[in-house]
Amino acid sequence: MAVRQRTLQIRQFIIENVVAHPSEIARVTAKHFQMTPQSARNHINSLVDENVLEPHGKTRSRTYRLLTLAELRRVYETEGLMEDIPWTQDFKPLLVGARENVVNIVGIAFTEMLNNVIDHSESEEAAVDMVYTAATITVTIVDTGVGIFRKVKEEKNLPDERHAILELEKGRLTTSPDHHSGFGIYFASRMVDIFSMASGDLFFLHFQPNSDWLIEVDRESRQGTFVEFTIATNQKRTATEVYDEYCPMTDDGESVFSRTHVPLSLAKYGSEQLISRSQAKRVLSRFTEFDEVLLDFKGIEFIGQGFADEIFRVFPREHPEIKLHAINTSDKVSSLIRLAMRQRQEQQLKLFK
Repeated sequence: MAVRQRTLQIRQFIIENVVAHPSEIARVTAKHFQMTPQSARNHINSLVDENVLEPHGKTRSRTYRLLTLAELRRVYETEGLMEDIPWTQDFKPLLVGARENVVNIVGIAFTEMLNNVIDHSESEEAAVDMVYTAATITVTIVDTGVGIFRKVKEEKNLPDERHAILELEKGRLTTSPDHHSGFGIYFASRMVDIFSMASGDLFFLHFQPNSDWLIEVDRESRQGTFVEFTIATNQKRTATEVYDEYCPMTDDGESVFSRTHVPLSLAKYGSEQLISRSQAKRVLSRFTEFDEVLLDFKGIEFIGQGFADEIFRVFPREHPEIKLHAINTSDKVSSLIRLAMRQRQEQQLKLFK
C-alpha cells in the first residue's frame, strides 16, 4: 500500500509540474523525491504508455507535455439559448473520469458565465472552448458585446470601469435584479483555481490558494468580454464548501449570502495609495447589504489616516450591526486601524459618562 501511494504521489507530481518543466521533468522529479533520474524516467514512461503524457524529440532533447484528453470549441447564437444545453449536451459528456466535485464546479462556473453573455452582453454569439487534460480543465467563453466592466459602470453610474471590478467582486451586484442575484461571478471566481476576465483595456485575475488579485491595463482595447477559468483535476474543494463559507445558516436554517470578502488591492487605481475618505467610501459602497465583511489588505503596505478612520471609526459608528474584519494587514496598516478603533471606543465611552 505504501509503495502504491508513493507511486501515485510521484505521478501526480509529474502531471502537475510537466507544464513548467517540459524538458527537465525527470531531473525535477528525481530531486524532489530523492530518487535516481532513471526511476523518474520510468514513471514518466508509464504516463506516456497510459496516454497521459506525450513525448517530443529525441532522447537527449526530449520534452513532454500533457496529452489532451478532450477538446471542444463551439460557437452559439445567444438568441433563445439556454445555458444548460451546451453544458449538458456538448461539454459535460467529454469530462470522462473527472472527479464529481470538479465536474460540478466546472458546470456551475460554465453555466453562470454563459448566462451572463446571454442576458447581459448584448452579443449575438458566444464562443466556448474547453480543454481537458490529466492536470486541468480550462474553459474559455468569449463574446463581442458591450463589455462587462463598461456595462456595470454605466448601469450603476460608477466613476470608472475599474470600480466595476471592485463591485463585482463584492458580490450581490447585477444589472438585472429581477432576473439575477449577482452571485455568479463572486462564487465562480472562488470555486475554480484560476479565474480571469478581460474587457475593454482591463484584465482581472484571481487565483487560488493565495487569493491574489490583479488589474492590468492592456495595450489594446478588447471588444466584448473574455472569461477563462481553470481548475485542477485533483482539486478536492466542493461547491458546497464555497457556498457555506459565505452563506452561513441563519437561525431559521436557511443559507444567506451575508458574508463577503473584499480585496483592497482592487480599490487602487494604478500606483495610487489608499489615503482618502472618498476612496474609503468607494470601498464601503453596498457593505450594508452584508452582515460580515472581510477586508483583505494583502499587497497594501500603507493607508492614510482618513481612509482608516472612515472605514473603522465612522462606518461602524453608523452601522454597528455590520462586522468588519481586517486580514493580511502590514504593521503600518494595523497601527492605523487600531488608532481608528481606539478613537471609536473613546467616543462610545464618552456617551456613557
